[in-house]
Amino acid sequence: MASESEPSTSTSQGIIEIHQVPIIVKWGGKEYTVTDLTDQDTVAVLRHEIFKLTQVRPERQKLLNLKYKGQVAPDDTKICLLELKPKFKLMMVGSTEAAIEGACQLPDEISEVIDDFDVAEEEDLVETSPVYLSKVQRRIKEYKINELNPPREGKRLLVLDIDYTLFDHRSTAETAAELMRPYLHEFLESAYEDYDIVIWSATNMRWIEEKMKLLGVSTNPNYKIMFYLDTSAMISVYTIERGVVDVKPLGLIWGQYKQYSSKNTIMFDDIHRNFLMNPRSGLRIRPFRQAHISRHTDKELVKLSKYLKDIALHCDDFNKLNHRKWAQYDPSKRR
Repeated sequence: MASESEPSTSTSQGIIEIHQVPIIVKWGGKEYTVTDLTDQDTVAVLRHEIFKLTQVRPERQKLLNLKYKGQVAPDDTKICLLELKPKFKLMMVGSTEAAIEGACQLPDEISEVIDDFDVAEEEDLVETSPVYLSKVQRRIKEYKINELNPPREGKRLLVLDIDYTLFDHRSTAETAAELMRPYLHEFLESAYEDYDIVIWSATNMRWIEEKMKLLGVSTNPNYKIMFYLDTSAMISVYTIERGVVDVKPLGLIWGQYKQYSSKNTIMFDDIHRNFLMNPRSGLRIRPFRQAHISRHTDKELVKLSKYLKDIALHCDDFNKLNHRKWAQYDPSKRR
């Protein structure tokens, strides 16, 4: 089948050969190349990658010549079983009416319900999957980080989401400052004493840069951001509970900056699924919504500032921490 070799990945069962499978999708008179796909991924993952390129939602995609045993290939079929020929071109039919654009926001709303499920076993399967580890290795090789400020010796790493973590991006206001989470600058200034700071948002880089400018983060003299990461740094994974989702693999950073690892890294995000590749390094922050009401009472960043300071001073290995119980952390009870 059409594939490009990637390094083999070792498992306890032996060696799994994982290959990249480039697929050209013909739709709407244009051709789109799916590059972030392996032969161990499923048709469901392929549909998700097509959606990212075309905005045609998976359930609306008709993949005309993608067959398995003479029938339409089911979503759980692995790409390696399709016996695709070199330079395979996939013919797709699908609509992009205005209703689809609104539906694209649905996963953010659904996440409030499904994120509370206990998925520890599934997290372990995703975190150790050779398929997804191979994708992370590819990100390390191909994603270019634009470093704004150099890392500092001896500092830990704090990775922050933007939407609903630092900023209410759905409410309306006259200025960005009205939608900013309370105590944001005080929080970042305190964190900067012990941590290098990275911003990672599931949006495009232009949006990130604009929001950081509007919030005054990029120009604040009391702290510095090391770099930004955008949606193209994420990888797609398949889970039983959630289907195909994009996640933020910290391995991308660890692979390019060897001084950071799970021992000294913590990531804040309001969506739990973003931690699937590094579940023990993620802390799910309470979403900041309805800024016009909650900005008068929200003190989440004040409490988290103390937690960051406490673990920086009293914990030499963040793998020992349970971030789900961060509010109960008491350094005086450590041995």
